[in-house]
Order: sequence, then structure tokens, then C-alpha cells
Amino acid sequence: MRIDDCYQLGYISKTHGLLGEVSVILDVDDPTPYQELESVFLELTNSKTLIPFFIDTIDIKAKHALVKFEDIDSIEQAQELVKASLYLPLEALPDLGEGKYYFHEIIGFQVTDEERGDLGKVQDVYTGGSQDLIVMEYQGKEILIPINDSLVPKVDKAQQLVYVKLPDGLLDL
Repeated sequence: MRIDDCYQLGYISKTHGLLGEVSVILDVDDPTPYQELESVFLELTNSKTLIPFFIDTIDIKAKHALVKFEDIDSIEQAQELVKASLYLPLEALPDLGEGKYYFHEIIGFQVTDEERGDLGKVQDVYTGGSQDLIVMEYQGKEILIPINDSLVPKVDKAQQLVYVKLPDGLLDL
């Protein structure tokens, strides 16, 4: 499995107990669809490849999970997994429903302003901090568009369009 074909579910923050359990921080909005996970891919800190791990038990509480992997039966074995990132294949992403989208889905979509028309294509999405941003090239400059309902009122996945209502001056920054 290639990392480009996956999304990061979270990471292992620390060991838990003496029998190989680990604490996982989940980087998802809704952790409930992951309550029945049977396996994940781990990217260990000393390796850049994804390794499948099968789950014996998983107990999710909010954005944290207590996980026991098969064949990890001691604190020493679990310690080797600390800081490893957990991944799942992109096709395992839960369906968001009408009008919602994952950021990776809109890369390459056409950005269309209601007054200015077609502006460019989504090159990337920066996440983190207090604001997620669409990255677009416009007339040779990188433009960052904050993702919120007033500036990005609609995304049409079928037509591969991101509709925006940009305020005056945003394209001139």
C-alpha cells in the first residue's frame, strides 16, 4: 500500500500498561465509524513504508483510542510503535453526504468566482492552525482562499468545481 493512496487516521502517542496496548490520538472529526476497525497501516518512525497491523481490540473515547494490536504483547514491543502514524486506504473514508467534501478531493478542481468567472485550479489545501486554506495560482501568484461557508459556499464534486465569493482585493494580495 502506498502512502499516497491512504489518509492519516492518527498517531500513537504512548504505551498503555504492560501488555502491549497503545494510546492513539485520532485526527478525525467523527471517530465513531472506526469503532470496528480490524486493521490499519502503520508508518513507523524508522521506516517510510506502510506496514499492516491487525487489531485485537479498540476502545474509542472522543478523539482518543486504546488499541491492542495482534502479536504486540509487551510494553517493549509497544514502545517501538510510539510516534507511528496510522493510515487507512482512501476508499475507507466515510461518505460525508451531499454538499460536503474531503480536502484531498478538491485538488485539481476549477475555482470559479460568481463575479470574475474561472480563476484557476486548486493546487493544494493547507490545514492546521485556525484556518484551512485553498491554494490556487492566479496570474502567476499563489493565492490563499480561507475555507468557510461565506467564501466557499459550494463545491460540486460531479462537475469538479469550487464556487467562491471572493471579497474585493483578495486576488491582489
